[in-house]
Amino acid sequence: MVSSQVPVIDLGPWRSGDPAARARTAARVDEALQAAGFLLVTGHGVDPALPARIREAARSFFRLPPEAKRPYAVSVGGRGWLGPGAEANSYAEGTASPPDLKESWSWAAEDPTGVPSVDVEWFRPNAWPAEVPQLRPPVTGYLAAMRALCDELLELLAVALTLPEDHFTRHTGHPTWGFNVNWYPGAATVGPPLPGQFRIGPHTDFGTVTVLDREPGAGGLQIHTDAEGWQDAPYDPAALTVNIGDLLARWTGDRWRAGRHRVLPPPAHAPAEELLSLVYFYECDPHTRVESLPAPLGRVVHEPVDSHTYLRAKLDAISVS
Repeated sequence: MVSSQVPVIDLGPWRSGDPAARARTAARVDEALQAAGFLLVTGHGVDPALPARIREAARSFFRLPPEAKRPYAVSVGGRGWLGPGAEANSYAEGTASPPDLKESWSWAAEDPTGVPSVDVEWFRPNAWPAEVPQLRPPVTGYLAAMRALCDELLELLAVALTLPEDHFTRHTGHPTWGFNVNWYPGAATVGPPLPGQFRIGPHTDFGTVTVLDREPGAGGLQIHTDAEGWQDAPYDPAALTVNIGDLLARWTGDRWRAGRHRVLPPPAHAPAEELLSLVYFYECDPHTRVESLPAPLGRVVHEPVDSHTYLRAKLDAISVS
């Protein structure tokens, strides 16, 4: 089963400071990321009240009539509402498909760097729906928790590779990030899926690490491994789901694989199922040069890439014009 390749990693031993416990944790992480690119992480310390409050407020917004949401409409990479048909994530891996069956509210990095050419593209002000003012406080708290957790995860990942702890975080002094609240409504809202249509089509994420707070469902998250193909992702209500993205996979010379995944359409036996996921995409400082680790750590030598040239191409690829 795929769950055997996606371990539950308790951050408690890592945070204990005990060298042996930290080494055991790092070794398990290295093994798992070679197999599937996914982890379940407990002991993360994120207040569970925050995602609960975000879901309650976000559902209030998504259930508004389309004409109330339309003024907030943006394209992929914008700050605001991504309405039905805005994305088709399978295009990121070169596969044509119908648009994804979801809506999202999207936030992204907004604190300017002082470099106009960078700020105009990657650090623009976020938008907030006036109809649900109760959304802003928990999102603000959650974003701060995610930033701290992702830097801690990158430190753990560096140690898992027997590298200095700051090997990755030296490139996250002023990083870009994205945060989506994804709403997956039932079949009464989206209609029957077209051939090859998913709530989110098969893809890998684009950045360094992704942290997902999800709801389980029959039309939920699936992950792909070479050993098992597509399987339902394991779920633990106390855990956050973590996967690595393309940039980090390239950075490791494909020692670790970017976690390929998809979200199934509303199932025929539960057509009214509605799910809501919180997805935090962490990246790195703009225009970081990402070079593959040499052997024996790395396994494939990729051409170096500019991180944000790479990210922009991926975002453009999934945008439905």
